[in-house]
Amino acid sequence: MSAIAFPVPDAGILARRDAIVAGLSGLVPPASLITSADERRPYETDALTAYRRMPLAVVLPETTQQVAAVLRYCRDAGVPVVPRGAGTSLAGGAIPQEDAVVVGVSKLNRIREIDYANRIARVEAGVTNLAVTGAVSAEGFFYAPDPSSQLACSIGGNIGMNSGGAHCLKYGVTTNNVLGVTLVTLDGEIVEIGGGHLDSPGYDLLGLINGSEGQLGIVTEAVVRILRAAEGARPVLFGFPTSEQAGAAVAAIIGAGIIPVAMEFMDKPAIEICEAFAHAGYPMDVEALLIIEVEGSDTEMDAQLARIVAIAREHGVSTVKESKSAMEAAAIWKGRKSAFGATGRIADYICMDGTIPTGQLPYVLKRMAEIVKGYGLRVANVFHAGDGNLHPLILYNCNDPVEAQKAEDAGMDILKLCVEVGGCLTGEHGVGIEKRDLMTFQFNEADLAQQMRVRAVFDPGWLLNPAKVFPLEGRVAA
Repeated sequence: MSAIAFPVPDAGILARRDAIVAGLSGLVPPASLITSADERRPYETDALTAYRRMPLAVVLPETTQQVAAVLRYCRDAGVPVVPRGAGTSLAGGAIPQEDAVVVGVSKLNRIREIDYANRIARVEAGVTNLAVTGAVSAEGFFYAPDPSSQLACSIGGNIGMNSGGAHCLKYGVTTNNVLGVTLVTLDGEIVEIGGGHLDSPGYDLLGLINGSEGQLGIVTEAVVRILRAAEGARPVLFGFPTSEQAGAAVAAIIGAGIIPVAMEFMDKPAIEICEAFAHAGYPMDVEALLIIEVEGSDTEMDAQLARIVAIAREHGVSTVKESKSAMEAAAIWKGRKSAFGATGRIADYICMDGTIPTGQLPYVLKRMAEIVKGYGLRVANVFHAGDGNLHPLILYNCNDPVEAQKAEDAGMDILKLCVEVGGCLTGEHGVGIEKRDLMTFQFNEADLAQQMRVRAVFDPGWLLNPAKVFPLEGRVAA
């Protein structure tokens, strides 16, 4: 596989940069327009840091009306727009082009309304996941989606990529927890989709917006579900002699109709990396670890854990360690949530994101190890096992172009494996630029054409987040 390609910048747009900046300056406050090279540099990449492009300009609107004015101006000027949340995309979803304007939502950071009676909150797109939970936790509520980046990632970006997290096994991903959005189209129209109710009549436009990766418009506000926190929660560590046994246990637990609130997997390299960082008390004499969390009353948790432990024993579990305090529970999750950062302390890595049927876990874990070893590299596996959402971390030296290419090639082979066993290219990171050229591996020509026609209805000129999701060749009109 060759390096990811970007379109050649439009020379006409680059030549008009001063005029474009002048036009934008009349639409937002001076502090919301970033034009100097040094100030634009933080926006040239996201969490897929191997690729960088300096944007034409960066706009950080403070209101929905300002977003509308900026989009309308860019449409009239024929300037591409790259929507940006907190820039935590691991798939390159917010990497700009040299002829594009980045429109960030970081200043749209207000919680507009909390309605406990109806269990909803209206928040702006720049509010972080953790901030929503923080605003409602005193009343015993929480916001369910919890990506590892929840301290930083924003609601707008989560909607764009349909993000999930460790607890999505029970509570679902972003699309299951968003009831409505305020969407600004490229024409500058402000559209309310859904709202403070469970279902809306007509086409499921809300489902279309979730996971659309900023190609249909920019979300500026969302109505999200807030849920009552459970009476109690208890994470338990299960250590296994092999990754295949752990994978088989996951499949058996799900197959038995048991849905814990979370079921996370780590292999030996990931266990060692996370334990060295977080000192969470992970067992070090096992090859694979499951973190399984149950919740409810003590009686409910005891009953569910008894069934889970019985299944784990059938699959050769060698260690069962139950958290005994809130401090121990927090440490267990600190290790898991810190996995990506902790891995970055010891090596460069590419974090892949594919999804498979849980029954294929034992086979896929074995094949992933063989694939990465075949390239002469190492892999640390840490992922959401309960819903088959894999996150292999392929370790390499980013200063070695040969190793960097091998890491990308290994990642692409793993994603192809996911599709081959009946899964898909992404679970929660989105397609972005990272998986764009693999879309033809999962979808045939007619599938892709239909998806692109829907996209083109919202953006006929392909100005919104161009060069993402769909192959650069073969774009179709509405």
